[in-house]
Amino acid sequence: MSVRSVALVGGVTTKFGVRPATWSELAQEVGAALFRAVPDLRAEEVDSLFVGAAEPERFAFQSHVAPLAAEQMGLRPTHIIQRTELACASGQSAIRSAYAAIASGLSEVAVAVGVEKMNLPSMAEASTAMGCVMDRPWDGPHGATAPPFFAMVAQRHQLEHGTTDEQMAAVSEKNHRFANANPTAQFYEKKFSREKLLHLPLVAPPLRLGDCSSMTDGAAAVVLVAEERARQFTDTPAWIRGTGQYSNFHNLAHAGSLTDWVGLRHAAREAFGRAGIGPNDLDFAEVHDCFTISEIIEYEMFGWCPPGQGGRFAADGQGDIGGKLVVNPRGGLLGCGHPLGATGVAQAVEVLQQFQARVPPARAVPDPEWALVHNLSGSANVHSVMIYQRGGAG
Repeated sequence: MSVRSVALVGGVTTKFGVRPATWSELAQEVGAALFRAVPDLRAEEVDSLFVGAAEPERFAFQSHVAPLAAEQMGLRPTHIIQRTELACASGQSAIRSAYAAIASGLSEVAVAVGVEKMNLPSMAEASTAMGCVMDRPWDGPHGATAPPFFAMVAQRHQLEHGTTDEQMAAVSEKNHRFANANPTAQFYEKKFSREKLLHLPLVAPPLRLGDCSSMTDGAAAVVLVAEERARQFTDTPAWIRGTGQYSNFHNLAHAGSLTDWVGLRHAAREAFGRAGIGPNDLDFAEVHDCFTISEIIEYEMFGWCPPGQGGRFAADGQGDIGGKLVVNPRGGLLGCGHPLGATGVAQAVEVLQQFQARVPPARAVPDPEWALVHNLSGSANVHSVMIYQRGGAG
């Protein structure tokens, strides 16, 4: 079976933050914004819809959300309609599914949308919902929600490699600074110096408040099309060139090393192999900085620095503009917030906007051609990677 080239040709992100909007209203908002952003797109052309949503049943008390989103967005999919759920990677899963459908010929024009409404009147209820991502009967009773788990990862990385609180703060400072140039970011108007970050309250030692991404409401959407349709919508599409995914455990008893993320190395190898490039060919990357230590380990797993040197890589500004490659110019999950189902889609929107030179100068990557998007989910036990190339032929 021949595989067709697939391109992103448009995308939008709503404002991220603590929003009074409901789940349905966020879907409606992002749908209206998408058609404004892609004026040549007609609703009747969209034959498929893929909805990334992690926990609407618990956060919004609503299931069967794919047809709900379609109705709110003014779409009537004729080929494929489905929801994708993979915790923090739910949005990228929607894009991967849309890509597979178009590449195989099952779809011509698809929308991938991510929507999450996480802020509830009761923070205890919201935190309990997040705990369901882990192996609830086994890891749950031990309190192994995300902050304690990633705190253990940070403690281990500090023990093995001498990583410091100051190096983790360097990641947070960079990403919040980029977020200050992103009007859709949750922390767009909040400034965080390294000194301030190092004195914020502890959440789970050594992680402080600025080391952790936030409970966030938001939505994002992209349009994907087959090769022959791309120029109908834009002269600068983002071509999907490679993708990889890997899962190697779920229960924490089977995690193995906390600092050697085997699944990420496998997923990255597959994605780079399909794209026909290596990690040093990238111009920028949107990686999953749910916690500062995550980005530090991701530097190492992607091969941008040797194992154990991720902290130094961050402190030396190698993930900043002017460094080895720009990491998280959107502001990352730390600066933008992390509405689970929307994050992976918002990262893809950033890739397209960077390729099209439609971002503020303070976070613009110089003349980018290659970009990577990474999401982890759960206890860093599942990793999903996509590689994009700017413009050119399909």
